[in-house]
Amino acid sequence: HGKENVDSWHNRGRGGETTRFHTVNVAQPVRFSRKCPTGWHHYEGTASCYRVYLNGENYWDAVQTCQRVNGSLATFTADQELRFILAQEWDLEEKTFLRKDQCRFWVGYQYVITNRNHSLEGHWEVAYKGSSEVFLPPDPIFGSAMCEKENVLCAQLQYFRLPTLRRHGLHSWYAENCYEKSSFLCKRSQTCVDIKDNIVDEGYYFTPKGNDPCLSCTCHNGEPEMCVAALCERPQGCQQYRKDPKECCKFTCLDP
Repeated sequence: HGKENVDSWHNRGRGGETTRFHTVNVAQPVRFSRKCPTGWHHYEGTASCYRVYLNGENYWDAVQTCQRVNGSLATFTADQELRFILAQEWDLEEKTFLRKDQCRFWVGYQYVITNRNHSLEGHWEVAYKGSSEVFLPPDPIFGSAMCEKENVLCAQLQYFRLPTLRRHGLHSWYAENCYEKSSFLCKRSQTCVDIKDNIVDEGYYFTPKGNDPCLSCTCHNGEPEMCVAALCERPQGCQQYRKDPKECCKFTCLDP
């Protein structure tokens, strides 16, 4: 109704009768701001969520920790995804750094040694056969904790703390003893997250994060779909009020 901001207005109908229209709070288009649980970083290019875990674990324990949150140790499908990881400001603690300016994460690759000569010939493999198409790292730097009897080493991605280094894509790949303890990077598919930061399972109704607590959607492939909005009448007998940002049709009266 143009730029009018009124509770009611009149329209002259046929026969001169007056028709009264009541305006209600009309649902506005909502931008869904969260597709990952708290603490995870979202990347649109792969519709995935990423999180660094700082509790030092060996490779096999890190695998299990990622699986418990419906993910796996991260692998990368393209250079753009890796650049996204390097560009993030991860919440890192001083104790996680071998040196003050860098940190290493377990990621989802393993280096298989095929010939133990001076150059340690071998090749990278994806740790999980079910992984989607990924790129394999270049030749690694071999870690200092290697064991001569081990024929399989595990991948660590070296992350630099200084943004100027990361903006230039500077990083390194290490092949390390899998039983060394390290931080690690988990990756999982994007998910539906409701307005109270709960994770929603596929096919369930939920109210997504956004600006409208009266929206009800179905979770499908990590996206809110088939959304329906409830419309609320303004509270009766109250001139000044505040809407609850997380509860539908709940108001607080601000009148004296």
